[in-house]
Amino acid sequence: MYSLFQEVDDSARDIRRRWPAIGRYLLSTEAHVYAFAIAANVLLAFWPFLLVMISLFRNVLAWPAAELAIYVGVKDYFPGRVGGFLSYNLHALAPASHKVEWLSLALLLFTANGVFLPLEVAFNRAWGVKVNRSLLKNQVVSMGLIFACGGLALLSAALGGAAQAAWLKATGHGLSALEDQLTGLATAASAAPPLLMLAAKLASIPMTILSLVLVYVYLPNTKVSIKHVLPRAVLIGLALEALKWINLLIWPWLFAKFSREFGVFVNSVTILTWSFLAGLVVLAGAEWVAGNSHDTVTPPPASSGDSG
Repeated sequence: MYSLFQEVDDSARDIRRRWPAIGRYLLSTEAHVYAFAIAANVLLAFWPFLLVMISLFRNVLAWPAAELAIYVGVKDYFPGRVGGFLSYNLHALAPASHKVEWLSLALLLFTANGVFLPLEVAFNRAWGVKVNRSLLKNQVVSMGLIFACGGLALLSAALGGAAQAAWLKATGHGLSALEDQLTGLATAASAAPPLLMLAAKLASIPMTILSLVLVYVYLPNTKVSIKHVLPRAVLIGLALEALKWINLLIWPWLFAKFSREFGVFVNSVTILTWSFLAGLVVLAGAEWVAGNSHDTVTPPPASSGDSG
């Protein structure tokens, strides 16, 4: 019987054995080129994505607890002044009318597609696939992954918000208490409620792992075994979570350095840097997963409509 826990344990042993090769890949020029391309597109897609999510929870679903969870997530990824600044402006700039911000949604789809384009090229190289999809086919696959991964992000925020709403109800607090927390959290000085922070973390980790599984399985231009990818995606997802904790530890020094050197661009540089490092983790994970899966993939035949 297939045991996920046993597979994760075996994968952990394997990654310790393959660490020198993974380290060499992380230091390669190729990995940095791909990671910078991914980070630039994340920077373009980051703000529209959050605005669309807040618009959906605020104006369509009327779910302030889930909106609150988004601010918690932002402050979790970007501690200190940057997280407070981003949360405050998201709360202030999200549309108040009862409609989805369609322009932001269109911009999101356009820029998010750019994230998956360098990822596919990198994944194809990792899996030994010589033929990339045509640009049109890549856009179609990328669109599907955008909706799938975006849906998981929405579910993660919804679960965190549901936990906070349940706690408020159990302690006898009403909607007014939730609204007070929502307004307070979207300021630079406030901190996230401990329960909501814990709920957001517990919800985000499995959603991150599922998103990695979707990207690793469906983005390469070949067939990849879900059973093979899943236990390795668990470890890669935990590595991304560890990267967040490292960021929390070094953040005071890093923010001081960025503020001195980049001034008004400190927030953009922070997002770009975090995306670059996360991109390196995802790319190195693909190299590791593909190195164990060459017998589970079958490259499709080249066609005249695809370009190498």
